[in-house]
Amino acid sequence: MPAPPSLPLWAAGPAAAAAGLLTDLAFPSVGWWWCAPVGVAALVVCLDGRRVGPAAGVGLLYGTAFMLAHLQWSGVYVGAVWLALAALEAAFFAVLGPLVALVLGARVPLVVRALGVGGAWVAVEALRARIPFGGFGWGRLAFSQADAPTLGLASLGGAPLLTFAVGTSGALLAAVALTVRRRPRSATAPAVGAVVVLLVGLSVPTPTAAEEGTVQVAAVQGDVPRPGLEFNAERRAVLDNHVAATLDLAEAVEVGTTPAPDLVIWPENASDIDPLRNDDAAEVIDRAAVAVGVPILVGTLLGSDVDDSVRNVTLVWDPEAGPGERYVKRHPVPFGEYVPYREFFRQISDKVDLVRSDMVAGDEVGLLTPAGVAIGVLICFEVVDDDLVGDVVRAGAELVTVQTNNATFGYTDESVQQLAMSRVRAVEHGRAVVHVSTVGVSALIAPDGEILTSGGHFTREVLTAELPRRASLTLATVLGAGGEAALAAAGLVVAALGLRTTRRPRTPSGRDT
Repeated sequence: MPAPPSLPLWAAGPAAAAAGLLTDLAFPSVGWWWCAPVGVAALVVCLDGRRVGPAAGVGLLYGTAFMLAHLQWSGVYVGAVWLALAALEAAFFAVLGPLVALVLGARVPLVVRALGVGGAWVAVEALRARIPFGGFGWGRLAFSQADAPTLGLASLGGAPLLTFAVGTSGALLAAVALTVRRRPRSATAPAVGAVVVLLVGLSVPTPTAAEEGTVQVAAVQGDVPRPGLEFNAERRAVLDNHVAATLDLAEAVEVGTTPAPDLVIWPENASDIDPLRNDDAAEVIDRAAVAVGVPILVGTLLGSDVDDSVRNVTLVWDPEAGPGERYVKRHPVPFGEYVPYREFFRQISDKVDLVRSDMVAGDEVGLLTPAGVAIGVLICFEVVDDDLVGDVVRAGAELVTVQTNNATFGYTDESVQQLAMSRVRAVEHGRAVVHVSTVGVSALIAPDGEILTSGGHFTREVLTAELPRRASLTLATVLGAGGEAALAAAGLVVAALGLRTTRRPRTPSGRDT
């Protein structure tokens, strides 16, 4: 017969909530990466021996605590939407709880169960990264590991493999804790397994050498008049800030205090005035491009000639030819750039009407070639999407830029959480990443995830560095979603084996313990 639960249900619930809060500490701004496997271990102990029904409740408590803490930045300006988003994302952990409980109940070797926990976590993250409304992958375990010694694993299997490693090592740590209590001499094997995961991660090389030459990049963080949802009420001031910072860069180049750039990159929403429809906006952007003498990647909004629709665009502005190549954001953010089921969600918060026009998604991969350099372009939350990031690298990007606008979220952890994602992506695909925000935190990142230079938060500054152009593909890039599917399938197979476990008898009271 299966062993009884390691914790009574009355204790497992609060412990699971505490485990969710502990997991959140692994992410920036605290950034204690080791809290992720420890948090997973604590949840596994809470789920050990648990039946499917109670396991769903335990998982929900973990997910609720984790998501409320992790997504609190979304509530700074949008109130109840934070609670709705956290509740939606927490529901996925009500699926994870039973899956992990089934894995732990499978009659297979300990190491297989540990791998099954990692695979189950990947499966649920894959699900919530895709549904609903295109998914929301914020809070994936992988994105807590930008400073972990196992970061190199991302180059082999991407963010899913990092999550798998955290989940597996967490399950092994839980096994150590449980076997020390039950069979002390048996604790050596899972402890060795956890160390092996660490050593494998440490041994993965992360090349950074240039393969196609280098490019001198200048990233302009122009700042905004004020944080919050109404940051673009003074959109001309935002544009002028980025123009002024670029003119300062041109002057610094002229006097020799800053290297001449090959390319200048502005963030998302640097010009929320359509420069193809507003001659004044076009004139000041052109003046900045002429002054610096190289193309500028301008984050802007473009209207339509046929209707009132809007597109979130990266536009190449050449100092001689003016506007040229463009990329239209392929994954607009629900509730940020468009509002699904607007009438329904208006009942929850009238803030949805701050999104006045629903943005139209693009359908082409974000690959632009200013100054002859193949740039993979991602706009804001697109960095969360495995497929979009992989697409630009497989299309030929020699480096990647993430143009974002964090002004909406003020002085919260949203900006540094997103920066950590860019660092993981750098290693995953072996590319330097230009992470540039209107307000920060901006950074230029090497292909091994190291931050070469970074800026402040709500400051105006220009970041410069010589970045390597790379063409080789990592195994993670080649595998794409196939690696994630294999890891998820492994977890689901072990969970299926757990269904064969003999049902544990109830206590005399008829309640799960």
